[in-house]
Amino acid sequence: MQISRRAQAMPPFHVLEMSKAALALGSQVADSDRPMVYLNIGEPDFTAAPLVQEAARRAIHAGHSQYTPALGLWPLRERIAHWYGRRFGVHVPASRIVVTAGASAALQLACLALVEPGDEMLMPDPSYPCNRQFVRAADGVPVLLPTRAEQRFQLSAEQVQAAWGARTRGVLLASPSNPTGTSIAPPELARIHGVVQARGGVTLVDEIYLPLSHDARFGQTALALDDQVISINSFSKYFSMTGWRLGWMVLPESLVPTVEKLAQNLYICPSTIAQYAAMACFEDGSLALYEERRAAFRARRDLFIPGLNALGLRVPVTPDGAFYAWADCSAACHTLGLADSWEFAQHAMQHAHLAITPGRDFGDDQTRHFVRFSTASAQDQLALALQRLQALLG
Repeated sequence: MQISRRAQAMPPFHVLEMSKAALALGSQVADSDRPMVYLNIGEPDFTAAPLVQEAARRAIHAGHSQYTPALGLWPLRERIAHWYGRRFGVHVPASRIVVTAGASAALQLACLALVEPGDEMLMPDPSYPCNRQFVRAADGVPVLLPTRAEQRFQLSAEQVQAAWGARTRGVLLASPSNPTGTSIAPPELARIHGVVQARGGVTLVDEIYLPLSHDARFGQTALALDDQVISINSFSKYFSMTGWRLGWMVLPESLVPTVEKLAQNLYICPSTIAQYAAMACFEDGSLALYEERRAAFRARRDLFIPGLNALGLRVPVTPDGAFYAWADCSAACHTLGLADSWEFAQHAMQHAHLAITPGRDFGDDQTRHFVRFSTASAQDQLALALQRLQALLG
């Protein structure tokens, strides 16, 4: 069987490869006195809110399981639009909102709609690895620009201006970011968007962790800039619906028909049951629960980050959102005689029964010195992880 060059060129998603190894070892030690602690996958340990689960049951009982419009159920689009006004104080017409089969589908649709073969999309290093693959799937070229702790591991307007070339199509940003949990300051994002707009480019912002912001200075949507920003969002993280595979995007009005045509051809429509269930996300009871969970995520961060720093696994920028810790493991590697974060993650899995994510997925610049911890687990699991790290490092 001849495999396409596109598929051959795509690297494995090391987060999931490491997860498979951790699950295999975890099954062997499940009944031991040291079962595996999983801090590797960016998934809330909370599940869908009770009202959401009940809405799904009602939809199934009522037989609401046939195709919906490719853009999504209109009442769900209206509820998302209302939520933007209520949560962020911005007016977003429901007609600009496209419900998708997860944020991944939204990113794929955006890239297929906007990226020509050979077009370059600028993005920070480190950043979420699959975002690069969406650009490549559209025959575009992801261009990673190294970032530093001093800039919160986010791009600056000066970097974007300096890197812009004849083939540059735009920027693909994330705020807050995976793996760092850091956001772009709104004034800097405005400057970046100004650079992009002046060159006729596209500003695409992944905001799936935005509702999990812990700092009022950063918890603002890029949609407040103007109606030309493209925002990607999801029901997975804040709304705790990872396996339901439902997301959305907010587009300029003129782009909606193009994306509708692509969605019709690529997957027809998002999951109908998930859409009916997601409408209950915006009930007052559900929103109150999500805010309690957001406070819990912040408390987990506040427990875990100081613990890592005390162990010499320094987190150079305290995350202001999401549920990640991007930690420099250079000192730990030196102590243990290990070469890089890949070896450190393997060592922690084998000797501490702790699953974490090595940095190699997230870029090329300094990622071999970093590991990503997910702080989406309960506090007792985080405390146990710190105990095991302390024993591992002596």
